[in-house]
Amino acid sequence: MPKIVIDDKEIEVPEDMTVLQAAEEAGIEIPVFCYHPKLSIAGNCRMCLVEVNNSPKPVASCAMPVCEGMVVHTNTPMVEKARKGVLEFLLINHPLDCPICDQGGECDLQDITMAYGGDISRFDLNKRAVPDKEFGPLIETAMNRCIQCTRCVRFSSEIAGIPEIGATGRGENMEISTYIQRTITSELSGNMIDICPVGALTSKPYNFKGRSWELSHTPSVDVFDAVGCAIRIDTRGREVMRILPRQNDEVNETWISDKSRFAYDGLKYQRLDRPYVRGEDGYLHPVTWEEAFSRIADKLQQVRGNHVAAIVGDMVDAEAIVALKDLMTSLGSPHLDCRQDSPCLGEGPRCSYLFNTTIAGIEDADFCLLIAANPRWEAPLINARIRKNYLANALRVTSIGPSHPLGYPVKELGNDPLILDQIVKGKHRICSSLRAAKRPMMILGQGALRRKDGGVILKRAQQIADTYGFVQRTWNGFNVLQTAASRVAGFDLGFLPGRKGYGVKEILKRAGKKNIEVVYLLGADEIDMKPLDKAFVIYQGHHGDRGASVADVVLPGCAYTEKDGLYVNTEGRVQKGLKATPPPGEAKEDWKILKALSDKLGLALPYRTPAEIRARLVEVNPLFDEVDCLQPARWEPFGEDGKLDPEPFEFAIQNFYMTDSISRHSITMAKCVQQILSQEKEND
Repeated sequence: MPKIVIDDKEIEVPEDMTVLQAAEEAGIEIPVFCYHPKLSIAGNCRMCLVEVNNSPKPVASCAMPVCEGMVVHTNTPMVEKARKGVLEFLLINHPLDCPICDQGGECDLQDITMAYGGDISRFDLNKRAVPDKEFGPLIETAMNRCIQCTRCVRFSSEIAGIPEIGATGRGENMEISTYIQRTITSELSGNMIDICPVGALTSKPYNFKGRSWELSHTPSVDVFDAVGCAIRIDTRGREVMRILPRQNDEVNETWISDKSRFAYDGLKYQRLDRPYVRGEDGYLHPVTWEEAFSRIADKLQQVRGNHVAAIVGDMVDAEAIVALKDLMTSLGSPHLDCRQDSPCLGEGPRCSYLFNTTIAGIEDADFCLLIAANPRWEAPLINARIRKNYLANALRVTSIGPSHPLGYPVKELGNDPLILDQIVKGKHRICSSLRAAKRPMMILGQGALRRKDGGVILKRAQQIADTYGFVQRTWNGFNVLQTAASRVAGFDLGFLPGRKGYGVKEILKRAGKKNIEVVYLLGADEIDMKPLDKAFVIYQGHHGDRGASVADVVLPGCAYTEKDGLYVNTEGRVQKGLKATPPPGEAKEDWKILKALSDKLGLALPYRTPAEIRARLVEVNPLFDEVDCLQPARWEPFGEDGKLDPEPFEFAIQNFYMTDSISRHSITMAKCVQQILSQEKEND
């Protein structure tokens, strides 16, 4: 590795580093605007100029590779003069609207000008005016502030894979805009707000709502999909003001999806803030907690335990899952399920339902086979990783299932499940590519597993993995892409039908025939509610959504921003979310509600504190003892023998912006459906 000297400090760095990166390694700050560690190098802002020995003029450190014996100076008079000159040029046309700019307090231009700029300007010309652009319901533009760093352009084309914006014109007439007037359709578009170093791109839902110094910051975990992105919840008082990404290179790097970022306004509408009981008139009436528990207790005393069932929803924390399981076990009910969409999954070994390659491991694959998976909608951050591998290593991607643009080239094999049989027998044209791959990877989507022959498809996928070397000593290329934040935790805790127990489909079927008399819905809103008309339904959740509409008793729980909780993402990583705001009204944490109900029923659950219920989690499954840690699952046989159904595959998600009770009540997500999805349909 070459040795270089930066500001009289000798360091040894890898030869593929730039001077800017080497300076960061040495703890030396160099100001930048256009440079971003996750984007390609543009070198167009010239803010990172440094002096290099034997160079007649300042050098852009972001684009200059290191070499042996290089001597760099970052604070000489030449460098200081160059930085002041660059800032002077940038501020020629920049408007003086910092007091009303949403970027105020978080603006790179403000900070860098204070630290490195001069105190006068030699330019007194009129500032140019640039018309604002319409980017859709998520991004507010103020293009007068744009310094043409092109970060947004590079993000759109490189990370998102949707090259919808770019630079038009030259010189003073250069503008950043969409090539034609249209809404940006990327599911990751909100990240352009974060990487914009000025206030040219800001959040439209957050526009003029608050200042950064007014907000409290709480680190947490996203629950709108199963990726488990690291997020920061910014609050003011009792209200969530915005949600931003936190850096976690193992999971989401520095990005989050638009649904994770903007659906928070759904937390304000149609909330359950007190218990309700359905009266004889057929309407729900507010009651006290004691009255609600008494109504449940009176009903359960008249029903045998094996006539009670429980279903867990997609955004439930692990503590609530284990508490409900313990309560149902105490009642004598084997009818438990956490699979609202009824995939043939969860009852096999742990390797059969995890993303075994890991999210970061996607970058090491050299071949990817998608089976009824649409990662762009089911897991946008996993899709971004696949695209990253494609750009870096020309990853070959093939797909069996419906066609959908993913942002990188995909070789489509057709939408015929019988192709899996051909691959197993070695009679398909893709087989030679699978044999040639050194680190192949497959991603099995929920659209394949929720079919009647889902278990058979799972078996075929396992046979393909064994036949073509998807599983090796140091590599596991078999992946199931979960779409629900609570699903893996439910599997790990065994929230599945017990001996002679029913799954979701059978629970609904038997509830319609009165074989199941009581159904406990814990945040479960994604099932068909019609068969529950004849059953006594207890709904515990945070929104007055589908489950509450059929419930006989409604118990108000907490949303993910209002409680501490553990979640397990699709790769099996246990992560902790923290409480950012208090719940509305009389709402309580889910596991505490279940604990109080168990006391009323005389079946007291043996934990009273968060530490005690976490100990119970570890008792049920030791994997919960370590947070943010991955443990590889042992490879074992799984799946069901049988014949494949030739019925074409369908994707698990048809509307990315509305998949749960929070996003369905979000005004911002409704605008996305109206503008973005309708625009995509018109283009199709």
